[in-house]
Amino acid sequence: MESFTDLLLGFSVALRWENLLYALVGSILGTLIGVLPGIGPVAGTALLIPLTFDMPAVGAIIMLTSLFYGTAYGGTITSVLLNVPGEAASAVTAIDGHQMAKKGRAGAALAIAAIGSFVGGTVATIALVFAAGSLARLALNFGPVEFAALTVLGLSLLMGLAGKSLVKGLMMGLFGLLLALVGLDPVQGLPRFTFGHLELLDGLSFVAVVMGLFGLSEIMLLIENRLRPVVAHAMSSMMLSRQDVRDSTAPILRGSVIGTALGLVPGMTGSVSSLLSYVVERKSSKHPERFGTGAIEGVAGPETANNAHANGALIPLFTLGIPASPTVAVLMGAFLMKGLVPGPLLFTEQPELVWGVIASFYVGNIILLILNLPLIGIWVRVLLIPQAILIAIILALLVVGAYTINNSVFDIYVMLIFGVIGYLLRKLDYPIAPIILALVLGPLMERSLRQSLELSQGSAQIFLQSPIALTFLIAAALVLLSPTFRPLLTRWQRRRA
Repeated sequence: MESFTDLLLGFSVALRWENLLYALVGSILGTLIGVLPGIGPVAGTALLIPLTFDMPAVGAIIMLTSLFYGTAYGGTITSVLLNVPGEAASAVTAIDGHQMAKKGRAGAALAIAAIGSFVGGTVATIALVFAAGSLARLALNFGPVEFAALTVLGLSLLMGLAGKSLVKGLMMGLFGLLLALVGLDPVQGLPRFTFGHLELLDGLSFVAVVMGLFGLSEIMLLIENRLRPVVAHAMSSMMLSRQDVRDSTAPILRGSVIGTALGLVPGMTGSVSSLLSYVVERKSSKHPERFGTGAIEGVAGPETANNAHANGALIPLFTLGIPASPTVAVLMGAFLMKGLVPGPLLFTEQPELVWGVIASFYVGNIILLILNLPLIGIWVRVLLIPQAILIAIILALLVVGAYTINNSVFDIYVMLIFGVIGYLLRKLDYPIAPIILALVLGPLMERSLRQSLELSQGSAQIFLQSPIALTFLIAAALVLLSPTFRPLLTRWQRRRA
């Protein structure tokens, strides 16, 4: 009952005309970013942070979160009509969605994707409403010891699950932690790793680093590997038959559960939820041979899971202050730039802001459902603009965005340097996501770690004396050691067989 009362408070904030406008703008821009290859949700969200500097905190967060889950649907349009996923999580949708378009059923594919996205996002938001109060009350019992262990677990999950190699994930996580050390020491106030540059006293610009690693590096890869000319399939009727509805109901429900559950796990991306949903639907189908040839279940399940994941990934951020994905880490950076620290204290100190943003998720999903279907033709025409022009526009936006953070040319250089670093890391198959999460969590982990050691007068035994902290650290160790246990478990299963 308390959650329902809090949600009503949130709707009183989210339904104000200015916040509705922010949600509308965020949804439209998110869809556009999802459609365009070369930006992606991480760089796209970072790119718009400078626009929110003079906005009220509630409106800024509402716009950025609307953009976040708007990208999840934008990539679907190009996946179905052009077989060009606008973002990684939409690649699975292209398998059957594009085949449906070839058969003249593009409208049905996009309609079920929109419905599934709406249901998945709504289910995940309901889960957030009911989980928020309990998790926030639990997290209020966390001291610096428990929070330090929680940040270690979050980093371990992302480093252990990102990419194919645990070693590469660990290397990138440590690299991100080193970047987080640049600036003033939080305790002594002395500069470190600034190399005499006054611009580095506040640390590396988070937005510039993100736009370089994700945005500029992606542009460089696009220039290197020019995409073939795209051919859009004609739109058809968006009316769904009764058989379409029957075939899609169960996949949408299963996709909602899969996406919401995996969204809670740091390191899991929307593409993992989409792929798992596709595998589940194929294995549970009575006619698995239809998949890959235009099965509507192959669109309904993954698209639902993708959007449910986007909303579900916000649960750890709001309740525990832990970002579960690179895009959510950028959102957390926006919170911090507004002087807000996501986590349980935010529910007591800024209840209108928290519940207003949560209520806006319902509003944003409705806006996406109403807007996107009529605007599909416009999005396709945008993508048919010559790629050279799109790349020039995106590059200009990246440079302007990097400069406007601090009105500093130095941040442009930071973006360019990290663009080259990101390009090289992608070519060498190193995961970039751990860098971003470590860059966000690094200062928080350092602060809580040093506070814990001050409480214990330098003794690390304080982490063993707290049952919650000890549980988090054991879980982190199991995640990092899982690649060692996996071959042993495989051999044991073979012997038993």
